[in-house]
Amino acid sequence: MNQPASSASTASQPRHFALIPAAGVGARMGAQIPKQYMPIAGKPMLRHALETFAAHARIAHTFVVVSAGDAWIDELVTPELASRATVLRVGGATRQESVFNGLNEIRHAAGDADWVLVHDAARPGLDAGLIDRLLDTLDGDEVGGLLALPVVDTLKRESAGGRSQETVPRAGLWAAQTPQMFRYALLQRALRQAAEQGRIGAITDDASAIEMLGLQPRLVEGSPRNLKVTLAQDAALAEFFLKG
Repeated sequence: MNQPASSASTASQPRHFALIPAAGVGARMGAQIPKQYMPIAGKPMLRHALETFAAHARIAHTFVVVSAGDAWIDELVTPELASRATVLRVGGATRQESVFNGLNEIRHAAGDADWVLVHDAARPGLDAGLIDRLLDTLDGDEVGGLLALPVVDTLKRESAGGRSQETVPRAGLWAAQTPQMFRYALLQRALRQAAEQGRIGAITDDASAIEMLGLQPRLVEGSPRNLKVTLAQDAALAEFFLKG
């Protein structure tokens, strides 16, 4: 796969790199192949996000992190995509390990001040407009941030007996999406520190690693179409959005 030119970015003109961890097996879907390769709206799920990033003029390059034994990725990354995307076979046992390994692998290409947009392979509904919104809102931000949606449903806390124990106030609550966008050096430091402190298991997304540093990522409103495909019924909804 082609690699991006290694040229240092300046503080005033940082570049934007996409990083897609795709080493999972998608056990909850109960499929015969990893979830990210299941067909959605006529193409493998991962390909939707990959094509969106590859076609975006403001994304310098896209990196896909897969497991060493991945047997599907080479067929998915066509010659047309190969000039804008690179496969990294350094996937870890968890999403967080895959992101950290991927960051270490692209050290030659990304400068400390460059932005990294980490995106779930199982979110095929990402579009150029959402990327632009994230980039425009976070331009010059000291911390970075993520796409998210305000919680609109009434939330209940379950008791030990499977009953509703209480209603949880939803004011100020957001459901995190991806991409989550942070400076290369900051995200790498956050994940390294979490690993050194034995807290990597407490990280459920990239923003939580940044929060462990005492920083507050900015929330940027996302879209319902950017849902994560986790269960079988999610795939039908994602296909509905993708088919317009």
